[in-house]
Amino acid sequence: MTLTQKETSLLKDLKSQEQLCVEKYNKYSADARNPQLKTIFSEIAQTEQQHYQTLSQIEGGTIPQVGGGNSAQQTTPCTQSNYAEQDKQKDKFFCQDMLTTEKHASSLYDTSIFEFKDVGLRNVLNHLQKEEQGHGEQIYSFMSKNGMYS
Repeated sequence: MTLTQKETSLLKDLKSQEQLCVEKYNKYSADARNPQLKTIFSEIAQTEQQHYQTLSQIEGGTIPQVGGGNSAQQTTPCTQSNYAEQDKQKDKFFCQDMLTTEKHASSLYDTSIFEFKDVGLRNVLNHLQKEEQGHGEQIYSFMSKNGMYS
């Protein structure tokens, strides 16, 4: 499989975005005050690392197989937590930043899906985009249940 110059450029952008997501989720997982949020961020970081690897496979000329299950499946149920207001504000900042990051990542995937000529690659990118949307849903759910989303 030969990628066009535009496809190659888009893959580099997507990989850069995924690497940023991995780094931010790992940092925020370590710094979050709420144990449930730490787990959510840690699990999402692992998925983002898989996205990066998938994009690397595409860059190498392979159309990877992606799971057929529910891409937006939430692995960590969100429940309301009680913790100090200062800690809650710190976690709220992390959530807001990651929700914005997920919106940007989803937008990059949206553009890329329309720019790739191979249907198989578009399907892979669509799958990854749905997972990004699922990450946003997890963060929103946590924020909503903890009075962080207005």
